[in-house]
Amino acid sequence: MLCFSAPLLGRNSLLVKPFFSNLKQSLLFSSRVRFFSLSFPSTQTGVSSYSSHPIYQRQSCLFYYHPLRSNHTMASQSSPQSVHSFTVKDSRGNDVDLSTYKGKALLIVNVASQCGLTNSNYTELHQLYEKYKDQGLEILAFPCNQFGAQEPGSNEEIVEFACTRFKAEYPIFDKIDVNGDSAAPLYKFLKSSKGGLFGDNIKWNFSKFLVDKDGKVVDRYAPTTSPLSIEVKAILPC
Repeated sequence: MLCFSAPLLGRNSLLVKPFFSNLKQSLLFSSRVRFFSLSFPSTQTGVSSYSSHPIYQRQSCLFYYHPLRSNHTMASQSSPQSVHSFTVKDSRGNDVDLSTYKGKALLIVNVASQCGLTNSNYTELHQLYEKYKDQGLEILAFPCNQFGAQEPGSNEEIVEFACTRFKAEYPIFDKIDVNGDSAAPLYKFLKSSKGGLFGDNIKWNFSKFLVDKDGKVVDRYAPTTSPLSIEVKAILPC
């Protein structure tokens, strides 16, 4: 932290504007400065012309300074740029690097086994996958129990349910949270890339994100949107 004191000329002339101008110029050349405090002399008898000024009444102020160029560089280096930047767990707890899906279109869905939307969505997801899997479509299913506790089973039970009843051949991953502080990093990225109609949070089971072959989020669909109505053909690899 750096400390600075504002100068006084005589007893009634606070050089605030020139001081801040010089301070700004000095800070622009330092990418390490983050916090600094600015102290003003206490109000004294006879300095009546400035004693009512809000800045003058505060004897010490704490400021935060962030150089735009430095922060922008740091953000661009640390922020994920695509879905391919993430590693997730499969249903057996093994790591899966999503960069393995480069060159494919993806439909990412949070699924549940005991929802009123389960039958229609699982049935159409299977039909969609059968139609486009040979053209470069992959469906990634992420079980989630945050909505009405409608996915209470173990990973093994969830996979058996989807594969036996709905012939799901696409990958079904580890059960995750999609909202809140414990939300999976992948879903934080998806939500920040495409917000919903009433905010970023996932609203219910079977929300859907369409991702192109470069890992960029193209669109987001509501739980009630039919998988067969999603125009995945438009973003399939050439």
